[in-house]
Amino acid sequence: MKRTVFTLLITMLSLGAFAQQDALFSQYMFNKLIINPAYAGSRDGLSMTLVGRRQWVGIEGAPQTLTFSIQSPLKNDNIGLGFYFYTDILGPYQSSGAIGTFSYRLKLGRGHLAFGLQGGVKYTTFDINKITVPDESDALLTNGYSKKFVPDANFGIYYNTNRFYVGFSSKHLFEAEYGYIENASDESVYGTLIRHFYAMAGVAIPLSESLVLRPSTLVKFTPNAPVQVDLNASLLIKNTLWLGVSYRTKKAVVLLAEVVIGEKLRIGYSYDIYMNEIQQYNSGSHEIMLEYNIPIIKNRMLTPRYF
Repeated sequence: MKRTVFTLLITMLSLGAFAQQDALFSQYMFNKLIINPAYAGSRDGLSMTLVGRRQWVGIEGAPQTLTFSIQSPLKNDNIGLGFYFYTDILGPYQSSGAIGTFSYRLKLGRGHLAFGLQGGVKYTTFDINKITVPDESDALLTNGYSKKFVPDANFGIYYNTNRFYVGFSSKHLFEAEYGYIENASDESVYGTLIRHFYAMAGVAIPLSESLVLRPSTLVKFTPNAPVQVDLNASLLIKNTLWLGVSYRTKKAVVLLAEVVIGEKLRIGYSYDIYMNEIQQYNSGSHEIMLEYNIPIIKNRMLTPRYF
């Protein structure tokens, strides 16, 4: 590796100022609790979701992400609770978190309007031993940060009916500082959890008794970084098989498939194809989703049939 440790640490810490820090998910439409806390309790039962993502296959140290979420309404239909755990690895840098969720839902028109809060901790580590450098006497081998816990909080608004949803959320409300390094001239560089903003929407359009079209979108904004937009169109065939394609404005096309097994189990897969300069160095990105649902509230509108 030709770059010095200083350059690597600067790059990692600068993510807070010049790029989106949150992990990327292609199957965002099946993983909403990670994006918007107000989604908690929108299902008619206990829902558990596991998502694993391996990005830029073929590039050493490329991002790998794993999330597990669980959420459910209470017997009081106005309240939803949830929890999720995540870990995101990028070379020597690893970020993990444990986040609890509370949402309050109000009946509005044909659907529900929900407000949600999340709170928890984020744990970051930087393993200096995973870096190979030509100059092992670099002072930053001992001066770089290694690990830190910081508080984290998110807020969201979510409205859904049985065939439509729209949501807005903001993550990392505290904008906590999670690390710093100092160079030879005593200058400090800080890593900060920059606030992220999300907007999502989707609609289910029945085309026939056996076909349902579901267009959706996710817009992501972070200060000092380009706006990123995901546009998706999926087709549900006989209430069993979803097939879809997405376009991401960072020049990627995503192929998606989901199989619905009975009323409780869903299995999803996506494959990202890149159309920018990074395409020649990797063979795409893979993402697998497993979801298991246990019905709890039987007299409630089945809003999540399509979402």
